[in-house]
Amino acid sequence: MMDFIKKLLSTSQEHKSLLCVGLDPSPVLMPDVDILTFNKAIIDSTCDLVCAYKPNLAFYEVLGVEGLTILEKTIKYIPAKIPVIGDAKRGDIGNTARAYAKALFSTFGFDATTVNPYLGFDSIQPFIDYKERGVFILCRTSNKGGADFQDLNCSGSLHLYEAVAQKALEWNVNGNIGLVVGATYPEELKRIRSACPEMCLLIPGVGTQGGDLDSAVNNGVDTNKEKAIINVSRKILYASRGDDFAQAARNMAEEIRVQINSCLVNHNGE
Repeated sequence: MMDFIKKLLSTSQEHKSLLCVGLDPSPVLMPDVDILTFNKAIIDSTCDLVCAYKPNLAFYEVLGVEGLTILEKTIKYIPAKIPVIGDAKRGDIGNTARAYAKALFSTFGFDATTVNPYLGFDSIQPFIDYKERGVFILCRTSNKGGADFQDLNCSGSLHLYEAVAQKALEWNVNGNIGLVVGATYPEELKRIRSACPEMCLLIPGVGTQGGDLDSAVNNGVDTNKEKAIINVSRKILYASRGDDFAQAARNMAEEIRVQINSCLVNHNGE
């Protein structure tokens, strides 16, 4: 299979897009259709506008075995050229981590996944050993409670999230590690991009969570105006609850893509 970063950049360049759509179906917010039909309609209406898709496993696991079947069918439905990031946030001891990595990369076939670094290197190594897959380490998350630990001083003047970024650089021997950094914390995002100039960043928090799109783009891209994956979920998925939900999702995705590209035109690289 194609290396995750190469696949991401290829699709991003072809579609002129840094937009990632989070496929997080919630029956209470969806129109009156089944989840697989909903996912397929969203994919059909947005697949030429995105650089990636990101299903969050929680929205499928909550449905039990049926949900995992829907997830599997959703992944297979996405065009092969578009990378799929499994938002699983896994993190456990080495033996268990190996099983998680195999499940996500071999069983489900995700191109990348998200992992929690709290247990240290041996909990992440099984994922990064899949050299062609992307591994996004939680660094500065978009939620308010992330500050409880991530802002703590841990070594000299470094915050914990900065120490995580430094470790990620040390561990990135295969070139397949990225970081999750929320758009809701633009100054932290700017510092992380400065510390990790070539690393791919997955940036949630734009849209419903209130992250500023201009700051996310300008602080998140690398010197080539790439390697920033701007994730938007609810604002696109639930643009309408009517029969026009797929067209409404497309309209919103196109609007956000245009806004992102406008930010790139004005990006000064500082």
